[in-house]
Amino acid sequence: MIDNLMLGFDSALTPENVLWCFVGVLLGTVIGILPGLGSATGVAILIPVTLTFSPLTALIMLAGIYHGAQFGATITAILIATPGEASSVISTLDGYQMARKGRAGPALAISALGAFAAAMVSLLALVAVAPFFAQLALDFGPPEMLAVMILGLGTIVVFSGKNLLLGASMGLLGILIACIGVDVGSGVARYTFGEVDLFGGVPFVEVMIGLFALGELLNQLHHGMAAPIRARFKELLLTKADLKRAAAPTARGTVVGFLLGCLPGAGTTLASFMAYGAEKRFSRHRKQLGKGAIEGVVAPDAATNAASNANFVPTLVLGVPGGATTAVLLGALLVYGIQPGPLLFENQPELVWGLLVSFFIGNLILLVLNLPMAPVFAQLLRVPYAYLYPLIIATSLLGAYSVKNSMFSVWVVLVFGLVGYAMKRLNLPVAPLVLGLVIGPLFEKALVQTSALAGDDGVAATVFASPAAVVILLAAVALVAGPPVARLVRNRKPVPVTTGRKQ
Repeated sequence: MIDNLMLGFDSALTPENVLWCFVGVLLGTVIGILPGLGSATGVAILIPVTLTFSPLTALIMLAGIYHGAQFGATITAILIATPGEASSVISTLDGYQMARKGRAGPALAISALGAFAAAMVSLLALVAVAPFFAQLALDFGPPEMLAVMILGLGTIVVFSGKNLLLGASMGLLGILIACIGVDVGSGVARYTFGEVDLFGGVPFVEVMIGLFALGELLNQLHHGMAAPIRARFKELLLTKADLKRAAAPTARGTVVGFLLGCLPGAGTTLASFMAYGAEKRFSRHRKQLGKGAIEGVVAPDAATNAASNANFVPTLVLGVPGGATTAVLLGALLVYGIQPGPLLFENQPELVWGLLVSFFIGNLILLVLNLPMAPVFAQLLRVPYAYLYPLIIATSLLGAYSVKNSMFSVWVVLVFGLVGYAMKRLNLPVAPLVLGLVIGPLFEKALVQTSALAGDDGVAATVFASPAAVVILLAAVALVAGPPVARLVRNRKPVPVTTGRKQ
């Protein structure tokens, strides 16, 4: 391990590589701030720019864009409830509430620190146990992934609050919306009504921009234009209490993110939701989640960063992308003439370990750039809302249009902006709907693949034949049934034992 790290530092720590790592991180942060672009689009757009670079330098720059976009997306999610990436959606729940309370600076700072800590821990784990987790990922077939998706659906219970039926209904609505498009198994179009733009499904990023950014803006306008936040500078800084509260959620988010990130196709979005669900179960301040709790910011962001690093396990070792952005990076590897697979670590160790070590460098640059800038970014909320609201609308619509250069994306934002506004007015939970949208396509894909694999044996028999799938399903049952059972046990009142009549 030490020899591999030394080889990696020797390959990555050249002036040229560090320079392009810095450029990638900076560009990635800007790309993440712009709604609709996202890291996958940013990496895809800039691949042609890197064709004249050496393969290692090119990959270092593209990986820098990937990591920078993660934090850039969190900036707008916290400040104006506009997630730039799918994985930053969950950060809006508590991050934006912290911003509304004048604590945007601490929210951004703890996000940067939590992401950096998760990156360092996950990278060390990646360097140490990449072959083991690659083998684990290889053993995870469709039945195991189906069990993981069922576990993910079980977290809807966590996001439902006190009204489980309402939360389940919103989750089901999200799954139904995710069903729009071409059926994975048969290739038949569903619920598209002849609209060609819907053949690819309802675009997730545009839906999130509408639900959160436009929905929140319309809700604010309904209540009357709020006064700009006038937080004092010291209120924009982290305190010791903030750091103490953030330690355990960062650790939990890192573990959840790394484990899910190692699975092919799981991506970072599911990891951020699962980390938030873990906080709903295990945090001492679980009742404050959704109201501006620092745990609700740092845990998902730690999970996102850990998962983004772990995504490279299946990508490099198996040649199977861990998520959307690593799928684009996999294509870049092939463009550079590099064949991912088990032999990559043996045949090109300088490239592999140089790339992995560049993650350390990139995350350190991100921390140095963005931690001092957190109070500066927070000053955006001092702008009068008469100027800020039109800027948010313009940015959201332009960002949506830039995804596919199509007015259809703009209409999706407007429609789901009205949906988001209606949900806020009716006090309907948004998180289960979003979780249904995220897990719906993944669940369907795993179900179709498991069904094809099972043949005459049936899906249930195939799933229960896998020990790993059974363990995951038991965890899902515990997640759903555990809290009600615990509540019943807690509420049982002991029957008083009478020893005789009072005198």
